[in-house]
Amino acid sequence: MKLYTGPLSLFSKKVEVALDEKAIACERISVPFSLETLYEPKHPDVVRLNPKAQVPVLVDGELAVYDSTLIFEYLEARVPEPPLYPIDLAGKTLCRQAELEADEVFFPHAFALFPHRDVPDAEREAARNGIADHYRRLDGRLGDRKYLFERFSVADISHFLVSQFTEMLGVPVPSELRFLRAWQDRIGGRPSVAPHVATMREAAGMG
Repeated sequence: MKLYTGPLSLFSKKVEVALDEKAIACERISVPFSLETLYEPKHPDVVRLNPKAQVPVLVDGELAVYDSTLIFEYLEARVPEPPLYPIDLAGKTLCRQAELEADEVFFPHAFALFPHRDVPDAEREAARNGIADHYRRLDGRLGDRKYLFERFSVADISHFLVSQFTEMLGVPVPSELRFLRAWQDRIGGRPSVAPHVATMREAAGMG
């Protein structure tokens, strides 16, 4: 098994956390990246395997899978233990929905603040407000629970990685959101997670 990944790709890191949680042996190929040129030039294998020319791409034998959610579901089916989705149908559906929210609602706010993007000030301010609103919703959803669902899941992984990115971009979790801050400490301390946060910070020039 082989994974094409990127040092500042949250979606790649989501897959890498899953690989480490499930102790799946996998060759990892980190594509070229710099803050000046980002992911240009594209890695030729990624261009060949993914029409979107983006990481992550997982290769397992003759099968090539792109898109972090599809890769995650493939790994869950291939190596079911430990499960990274709830077992019951309703819980699994809600967990997948929470992952979608992290990827397609929370992350776009963070992406709007990326320094290399030419975004109007009003849009940046709206993104900061969107992040703050999302923090409050997460804090309310968590309460005093350890995880977003019954056990550690893809919902925790995806939301945590975006929250780390937003903090790197200068929008930290407010101190009064104590449930969310405790959750961040808990998730960030997992052996499957901490090294990937360190790689992200280093790639962002914050190592």
